[in-house]
Amino acid sequence: MRNHPQALNGRHELSQEIDLQQVLWVGIGCKRGTSWELIDWAIEQVFRENQLVQSAIAGIATIDTKASEVGLVELCNLRNLPLKTFSAQILRSVCVPNPATITDQKVGTPSVAEAAAILAATQLTPLTVFPFTSIEELRVMFLVPKRIFQVKGQAGAVTLAVAQTSNNSITIY
Repeated sequence: MRNHPQALNGRHELSQEIDLQQVLWVGIGCKRGTSWELIDWAIEQVFRENQLVQSAIAGIATIDTKASEVGLVELCNLRNLPLKTFSAQILRSVCVPNPATITDQKVGTPSVAEAAAILAATQLTPLTVFPFTSIEELRVMFLVPKRIFQVKGQAGAVTLAVAQTSNNSITIY
């Protein structure tokens, strides 16, 4: 641990901080043409509201059909974060708290943001046998359920969820 000043409500206070690890995965679903600025703003909002530290972000996760989405790619490049993608078939195998019929109809899975965050946080490979029956079975802390962000007059929309990797390693036989 080390002491360092931390800004709280406009004041600087001395706090103890454990060396921060990148353990948070941000799951993102977005409409085509969503800007990196809107995605970045959504992340900032969610992290501020949930008192999460952005430097703990390990990466961004989404559906494979968004692998070349300009806003996502730009955001990952600007933040130097990996973009992890999963097929709709893999995403649909994850039990999530907020599945959406409309998402299932449009992209073939009832969840993109929540399922992608959960899967990325497991640190499992897509070759692992699915489905799992619960988030607990995956040994992931699901921190933030999906939130949808859209700004009037700006193109696009983003759905965001956050999951944390477990300190325990996972071995699947």
